[in-house]
Amino acid sequence: MPAMMKAAIFVEPGRIEIDDKPIPDIGPNDALIRVTTTTICGTDVHILKGEYPVEKGLTIGHEPVGVIEKLGANVRGYQEGQRVIAGAICPSFTSYACQDGCSAQDGGHHAHGYKPMGGWRFGNTIDGAQAEYLLVPDAQANLAPVPDGLTDEQVLMCPDIMSTGFAGAESAGIRIGDSVAVFAQGPIGLCATAGARLRGAGLIIAVDGVDERLAMARQMGADITLDFRKVDVVEEILRLTGGRGVDASIEALGLQSTFEAALRVVKPGGTLSSLGVYSGDLTIPLGAFCAGLGDHKIVTSLCPGGKERMRRLMQVIETGRLDLGPMVTHRYALENIVEAYDLFSHQRDGVLKVAIQAG
Repeated sequence: MPAMMKAAIFVEPGRIEIDDKPIPDIGPNDALIRVTTTTICGTDVHILKGEYPVEKGLTIGHEPVGVIEKLGANVRGYQEGQRVIAGAICPSFTSYACQDGCSAQDGGHHAHGYKPMGGWRFGNTIDGAQAEYLLVPDAQANLAPVPDGLTDEQVLMCPDIMSTGFAGAESAGIRIGDSVAVFAQGPIGLCATAGARLRGAGLIIAVDGVDERLAMARQMGADITLDFRKVDVVEEILRLTGGRGVDASIEALGLQSTFEAALRVVKPGGTLSSLGVYSGDLTIPLGAFCAGLGDHKIVTSLCPGGKERMRRLMQVIETGRLDLGPMVTHRYALENIVEAYDLFSHQRDGVLKVAIQAG
């Protein structure tokens, strides 16, 4: 086994580059996986732009598919050579936050055990997945075997965007027959649309301004698609619901405009489920919020992690309930990831998700 590996590292705002790094040494509770496929997330682009701060020299990425190269002494139930994924969120499952049902906010062994986004370690607080090898901490809790017959690209969405998009639908409390509006049909919004369908929504309205994404939204389960370039989507959604508003709206972009529109279309007593990563303060419009007296719920979600979450998501794919393969629109080798970042960050050529083939 070589001593060094290729990795995509954060150099400074505006620069992520391929460089050589030592292959990680693992501890007794860790695993080392040889990454075969990974991808680029919108959050990685926030890091690239300097909108989300990380340490210089950190390996980026949090969506690994790979093969177990080495297991720590305490890790049981796995075999070297086994195909696995690990969630973008890889909590310890031992902290107070985890045992309180907030594993994505895992603060570890601090006195109170809570830290905002603390369960997100890959490419945030430890080296991430855009590399030839990845150290997976607390591997017993976070490694999920890939079922035989599923390809890397079929399960590539599970670690983050599928888990996140589904969490948006779950947090919205969607019931059979509910009407739902999903704002933005990027990868996470598309998974939220698919999640709303699987939860039993009776009417799903998808909003975007890119024709290809609106077409993909229909493929994922949207009944009606609205192009915000052509219609006033708030007026149209209220018209479609007879003035009542939707039972739930899901915001999947992270802008004031989409957040506000998502709030304006929710019925009194409805839920706004927010998935966007915001880079500025939000303002809540008084009228849409009914001066605080409309029984609205505003909930936020960071994608659940852990091996059981990953198992469930892969089962949805394995049984044919959902096919996310069409969302992979471009493929690059790891050594060409800088080119892939340029494509993805500028949203050229109809890109949705990029498969980065590391091995």
